[in-house]
Amino acid sequence: MSHLKLSFRMLCRDWRAGELNVLVLALIIAVSGMTTVGFFAERVELALTRESNQLLGADLLVISSRPLPETYADEASRLGLTISSLTKFPSMISDGENNLLTEIKAVTEGYPLRGRIHLASRSSISRAEQPEITIADTIPQPGTIWVDEKVMTRLDLKANDVVDVGAAQLTVTELVVREPDHSVGFINMGARAMINASDLSETDLIQEGSRVSYQLLVAGEVKAVQQFRDWIKPQLTKAQRVEGIRDARPEIKAALERAEKFLSLAALASVVLAAAAIALAVRRFTQRHLDGCAVMRSLGASQQQLFYLYWYYFTTLGVIASAIGCLIGFAAQQILTHWLIGIVDTALPWPSWLPALQGLLVGLVLLVGFALPPVLNLRSVPALRVLRRDIGLSNAHSLAGYLLGLVTLSLLFIWKAQDLKLGLYIVTGFVSAIIIFGCLGWLLIKVLSGLRHQAGGAWRYGLASIYRRAISSVLQAVALGLGLMALLVLTLIQNDLIDDWHASLPPNAPNHFLVNIQADQVQSLQEFFQQYEIEPPPMYPMVKGRLVKINGKNVSPKSYKDDLHAERHIRREFNLTWANELSSDNQIVQGTWWNTGTHEAELSIEEGIAKTIRVKLGDELTYDIAGSHFTAKITSVRKVDWDTFKANFFVVVPPGLLDNYPASFVTSFYVPPAEISMIHELVRTFPSILVVDVAVVINQVQQMIQQVSQAIEFVFLFTLLGGFAVLYAAIAATQDERIYEAAIFRTLGAKREQLSRAWAAEFAILGGLAGLFASAGASALAYVISKHVLHFDYTFNPWIWVVGTLAGVIGVLVAGLLGTRSALSSPPLLTLRKIG
Repeated sequence: MSHLKLSFRMLCRDWRAGELNVLVLALIIAVSGMTTVGFFAERVELALTRESNQLLGADLLVISSRPLPETYADEASRLGLTISSLTKFPSMISDGENNLLTEIKAVTEGYPLRGRIHLASRSSISRAEQPEITIADTIPQPGTIWVDEKVMTRLDLKANDVVDVGAAQLTVTELVVREPDHSVGFINMGARAMINASDLSETDLIQEGSRVSYQLLVAGEVKAVQQFRDWIKPQLTKAQRVEGIRDARPEIKAALERAEKFLSLAALASVVLAAAAIALAVRRFTQRHLDGCAVMRSLGASQQQLFYLYWYYFTTLGVIASAIGCLIGFAAQQILTHWLIGIVDTALPWPSWLPALQGLLVGLVLLVGFALPPVLNLRSVPALRVLRRDIGLSNAHSLAGYLLGLVTLSLLFIWKAQDLKLGLYIVTGFVSAIIIFGCLGWLLIKVLSGLRHQAGGAWRYGLASIYRRAISSVLQAVALGLGLMALLVLTLIQNDLIDDWHASLPPNAPNHFLVNIQADQVQSLQEFFQQYEIEPPPMYPMVKGRLVKINGKNVSPKSYKDDLHAERHIRREFNLTWANELSSDNQIVQGTWWNTGTHEAELSIEEGIAKTIRVKLGDELTYDIAGSHFTAKITSVRKVDWDTFKANFFVVVPPGLLDNYPASFVTSFYVPPAEISMIHELVRTFPSILVVDVAVVINQVQQMIQQVSQAIEFVFLFTLLGGFAVLYAAIAATQDERIYEAAIFRTLGAKREQLSRAWAAEFAILGGLAGLFASAGASALAYVISKHVLHFDYTFNPWIWVVGTLAGVIGVLVAGLLGTRSALSSPPLLTLRKIG
């Protein structure tokens, strides 16, 4: 207890004396930056997930080919969740002699749990006007049926017509424009209709062997939904699966994950700056506490007692500064939330206290990780220093201590990045930068020192001063270089990364797909586009085939009993296409693309499906296409950027290999909202073509990109403050030595202007070195992150070298001159008396 009281008194004394300004500032910046991102990211993720769930119709789906046990719904209700159910199956809808195969969905009260059903009156849909949209506040009444545009058009229906659905006769009452769980993929994209679940038994359509999908829809608080998911996973049979938005919507999953990575990158930059500032500040702290520790050692204090004193000291400091940072972070995210109030249509849910606990942990880890060297060193201060000031402390623990700090920071990066790959890349980048910067810094200082005899007075002194303090100068240059590198990555490079993200999904990204285009329709379809002054989109050929053999061995769904995802792929038909050129949103990750004009039986497969069905480069795949077998060898594996919303395929072969098989065409194109009536005319003109509308998903992802971009700009304020903290710490690290130097030189007759020019030269050289280090490191790190983590094509920006070097020179020069004003203004006699 006595150690704790003494430690607290020492902390209060140093706080009042301003000894802890840099440490406290750096910690507050790091923790507030992290907690701001933590609180905001959690709230936005919850809100975006909730908004995205409107595309799913619920927060969670339990899907089965057989009726689901009632215990599933009972457990969901027990957890306080809202539930609904639907039964989906294909069947014919008849209107007299007209028949149409339709996907029928029988729903219960409450559907949909997320999102809304958009309805339109039949009379309002024309080329001349927008359809009059209303929001459904209920489900179809018993005895009625709601149909989509395809059913209405192909059966030539109007309101109150009666259609046959199995054994039941139902009245058409509404036209469905959009429903929440309409698939974006090329499955379940045909004609659709909705009925009340109470009418299902009258249809007599559900028989043994019928193709039926039973779904339980669940919605509620995130924690309760997760509890239900954890509970139900062990209960699921092979015929059942559970899906959330990230499982069902890969494009939403990709956008959410990319947004999280961007925000994590922004937060980690402020941590890097804080770590650099803390490392510099702790070094100064150590030097200033040597005398006090020597006195305590001479009065009988043991090394263990000193260790406990400073351990309590730094732990208390870390808790106080981190708590302040958490409060600032919570307030900052509230400001950010109000600033970006339009990020979603609903209110942002309140976050948990987990980001605050993480912020406290970040502060303590940073401080303890980089404060351990002085704690270990200060306890070893010899008592003889009281009599002989030239005796310092042992540096035996310095290297090990700073290595511990680096390891601690690396683990912190990996943890906060929420992505092992991103964390490892950042850690590797910064560790490499420290080593390379340190070696280059030492080499450049040696080279520059040889030029000091040819330099003028001020430059000569500046070079000599840097050489005299070589280790300190290298440490300062590396710390400043790391700090400036983080700033450059988050400013110039960030703009490039965000521009590339915007470019990956531009405002005119395809928002409609056309499927099942026959060869004799291609010409007339192109003429249709020209009538509406739309550039005819490229048509991609598509042949359907079922995978039946791998390397000559038969495969079936039973071959993948342990993997439901793979089993579903084997059950359905693959869409195969051919092409000479590799698509811009495809990247070869294994093997090579074929030469133009080749007739070899080879194919390129998407890496995700290759992993799922467990095939590799060199394997032979055999597909059953309309009763005939087609075999080809895998010669390349592709990475496909699915969230560009362009037409892409799992399997691509060279042209000519599939000419003898029946093929249809698929395409994607953009339709402005004002021209949506063109789609209705297209459906009327080409009733056999399937039209898939993905505009809702496109709009949501584009809005997410825009809002996350603005959030990063806000978080950059903390990074900017961190940059100032590093500059402040770098200048303060040599403040005592400069005061002593100024006293000596002024005693010997030097003028303040001479010292000011000499220090300006030193700061300019130091800033130039830091700027060069930062420019090189930022370019390399941005390339690695964009290419291998965020999967963008990084464009080298030569201006980063100019801006980085100038920013280093100007920033360090201005901060240095401002920070050394007190050293120049201190009376020499007073300084020498303190030393004596």
